[in-house]
Parts: sequence; structure tokens; C-alpha cells
Amino acid sequence: MLHIPLLRRGRPYRSLDTHTVPHHATGQPFVEISQANPGLIRRDLLDQKAMRASLIDIPVHRLMEMTRAAAPIFLSDTLPLGDDAQGPEDYVRQVSATTGMPYAMVRKTMQRVASVMTNVGYIILGLTRGLDPRLFDQGYGEIDGQAVSYYPRSQSLGIVLPSNSPGVHGLWVPVPAMKMPLVLRPGRAEPWTPYRIIQAFIKAGLPADAFSYYPSEHAGAGEIVRNTGRSMFFGDTTAVGTFAGDPRIELHGPGYSKVLLTADGATQWKDSLELMAKSIADNGGRSCVNASGVWTPSHGREIAEAIAARFAQIVPRAADDPQAEIAPFADANVARYINNQIDVGLAEPGAEDMSAKHRQGPRLVEKNGSTFLLPTVIHCTSSSHPLANREFLFPYAAVVDITRDELESMPACLGPTLSATILGTDQAFIDRVLRSDGIGRLNLGPIPTNTIAWDQPHEGNLFEHLYARRAFQKVS
Repeated sequence: MLHIPLLRRGRPYRSLDTHTVPHHATGQPFVEISQANPGLIRRDLLDQKAMRASLIDIPVHRLMEMTRAAAPIFLSDTLPLGDDAQGPEDYVRQVSATTGMPYAMVRKTMQRVASVMTNVGYIILGLTRGLDPRLFDQGYGEIDGQAVSYYPRSQSLGIVLPSNSPGVHGLWVPVPAMKMPLVLRPGRAEPWTPYRIIQAFIKAGLPADAFSYYPSEHAGAGEIVRNTGRSMFFGDTTAVGTFAGDPRIELHGPGYSKVLLTADGATQWKDSLELMAKSIADNGGRSCVNASGVWTPSHGREIAEAIAARFAQIVPRAADDPQAEIAPFADANVARYINNQIDVGLAEPGAEDMSAKHRQGPRLVEKNGSTFLLPTVIHCTSSSHPLANREFLFPYAAVVDITRDELESMPACLGPTLSATILGTDQAFIDRVLRSDGIGRLNLGPIPTNTIAWDQPHEGNLFEHLYARRAFQKVS
């Protein structure tokens, strides 16, 4: 059986404490992973200044070159995996084995991560709003003739990662080029991608000292968050709520992303059908930027019916089928829990499962040892219905009827929304949304909610999370 070690400043370390992850379909042990106890993590993090020192003297243009060089290595090379080696197809099969993701989805997210590596200079330029990257070398620079200086808020960035999709790792790929080391705690079912990215970085020339990798239980994750000056935490509502209000921690929880139709956008909904379907179902509906709601002042039932009919063609397929569009659940109990939550919600008046008449059989499907939830579109006649603003790890969306008052006060009724796409030309509606502080990513026009521009902030600006501006003057 494969074994994945810890990486302590880039050096493999086999722990006596291990955790075994099963194959999602067979239930048989698939990979053994060394576990970092809180004491080991705490002790290692005493050396964060030395970790950062490994990056400080390398010019930023070289760090960017190394990051770009890591892209083809990540995509194509055979890289170390503990005492074994991992080729790109090994990686695809391994991610699929523990997460259930079809091979086609894994390959797509590989390309997504590699594109971040390739475009790291453009991304950093966007995040810094046009600062000359040499600011990372000398600590100061100029913007339009005005002197500016930034200092690091931390000696490393700690990240508690999820298991839902490998594509999320693109968010932290630019960090080493910004001269900040990484302390990663991978998701239990998806240890593969962060390990492979680290190995690609090291092979491309980045210093091993800049990378630590600590699979661990919750106590270890908490140790990383507490002992790194800045961190990112991915989790569900309960998990991220524990850290709410701490400015040192950038929280990434459920997205509750939505497509919002104005009055004229609703009358032309047929022109946007494919965009709505793509927003909901791309990447198996697993991303926080996948739409979980379509909010409309009219034609709600027709829209829900049309999307449900479109999703009827999405069915369970084998992992190696290139047409696979949904992923099974690594834990069948999670699928059963979600299925029950939806049925409980449907018992409340004002909601109808529009997908029920289009699928052949129940929502919960067992096939070839795997458990799937088939795409589900709910029509809600009120935004207050329990299913109107929910998010699940499969293609799920509520098409919600909104009242005239809600339309005219939009987005007050939406609640927190990570990504929103506005379809329509009502300028007063658009202006209200632009003034709102409740939407993290905003698309005006026919752009799917899950279309990412990597030079734009995602639940906070990564550069501003890591660096703070100081007052600065310099004699010329």
C-alpha cells in the first residue's frame, strides 16, 4: 500500500501515527498517510523565520520563473510520492480513488492549477493592483510617483485544506512567489494534490525549506491556524464559524453562489439556460462558486423545469468515462444525509423537486459500489423556504421566486453570497448590487458564476492578507 509521509521543511518524515484512507468504491484500504501530532507541528513552527529566509534572498523574478517552470512538471513529470513515484496518470487515478472524482474532472483541475502557475506574474500584478513585483525584493516602490512600502504580516501562511475539489489549490499557488512559505494541512480524502504541487515546486528550483505538509486530525489543524501569523481555513459552516471574526484567518466556507435575474433578464431566460446549467453543474457541482440558486422575479417554474430537463442527461458513469459529469460520494453516509435533508425540506409547503419526473428512479443511486446523488433542481415559491438558500456537494440548485419588493430591495434578501452573476440590464438593480458588501465576486452579464479570473480576489485579497502597507518616506 502507498504511504504518504509528512514534509518537514520539504523533507519526508514517516510518522508512527498513521491514518488509512479507503478506496471510495471498494472500501478497501488504499493509502496510508503519516499523521502529524500537535506537538510536532508546534515544535516545527518555531522555525518559521528560517523557512521564510529560504525565499527572501531569491529575486522575485526568479521565484516567478520557477513557479512557471513548475507547471509542465506538475502536469507531466514523474515525481516522488514518499518511497514511491507518481506519474500524472497515477495521480489522476489516486485522486479519483479517494475522492470519487471522475478522471476527466481531475485532469481538468490539473490544467486549472497549472494555468495559475503559468500566469503567476499576471495574477500577482492583479492582486497587488499593479505594483512593481520588485517591491517583494526591496520592501518599497512607487505607484504613480508616490512612495509605498509593505511589510509581511507573517513568517508563513498556514492553510487547512478541503477534500472537495483539487481546483481549490490554485488559490495558494502564487504564495511562494510572494516570498511566503507554506504550511499545509491537506484534506483527509485528498492528500495528493498539495503533495504533488510541492514536489513540482521543488523540482523547479524552489527551496524545500519553504514547504511543510502536515496531515493531521483537527487538533493539528488548530495548531497550524494558531501558530502561523496568517492562515486560510476551508470548511463547512460549523467549522469556519469557530474562527469567525479573527482577522488573521481567511475563511472559506460555503459559497451560496447565485444567478440573479432582473425583470428583463427573466423574460429572456431561455437565452441563458446553458449558462445557468453550467454555473450549477460544472466540476460536479462541488465548488463554492457553483451556483446553488437562481433568483428570479418571473418564469421561475419554467426555468426550473428547463434546467431539470437539461440535467436529466447527467447520469452516473464509470470513473474513467470521459463523459462523466458527476462524482460519487467518498462517504455514502454523507450522500444519505444530504438526500434526507432535501426530502425534509420538500415536506415544507412551497417547494417542488422539478427533477423527480425527469430522472429514472430516486435521487440517491448506488452503482458499481459507489453512491451518487443525481442533479436536483427545486422550485421554491418563496425566498424564505428552507431549501431556497442551501448548498450541497453535488449539482443542486433552487430556482427561487422573488417578490416585487425583494426585487426592488435586492440584494438585501440574498444573504452572504460568494459569487453572483446578474442577467439583465436594470441599472438600478445593478447599482444596488454594486453597493452591497454581501457579494464577494460579481459578474455583470453572461459569465457563469464559476468562471474564475485569477487576478481577482477570492474571499479576500491574498496579497493584502499577507502584506500590510506602512507609512513610508525616502530621501531621493
